[in-house]
Amino acid sequence: QVQLVESGGGLVQAGGSLRLSCAASGSIFSINAMGWYRQAPEKQRELVATITSSGTTNYADSVKGRFTISRDNAKNTVYVQMNSLKPEDTAVYFCNARIRRYSYSPTTVDYWGQGTQVTVSS
Repeated sequence: QVQLVESGGGLVQAGGSLRLSCAASGSIFSINAMGWYRQAPEKQRELVATITSSGTTNYADSVKGRFTISRDNAKNTVYVQMNSLKPEDTAVYFCNARIRRYSYSPTTVDYWGQGTQVTVSS
């Protein structure tokens, strides 16, 4: 089995910062892209940022310049540093990882964390 466990959410005032972490564990051969998504009440889940195994990053326009995604491949962990937070950043943040479980199979599967709440007060 594979598990993704997020941490670091909470309540912060507008202009503040939070750092989310997500650690993958279990039967893992390698991890391709990792990323963060978010879902606000009554809205669809949307991309926040992604990072490939080689470190190439991609950000939603709404977070560019404020959020920074990074990863520690040795720890199978992805982070997102969120600065200058705005009330519209309030959402449940989900970690995603595209994982190859076995050396003998090239098949990859997308796994999701359980989500962590981020609330930004005005």
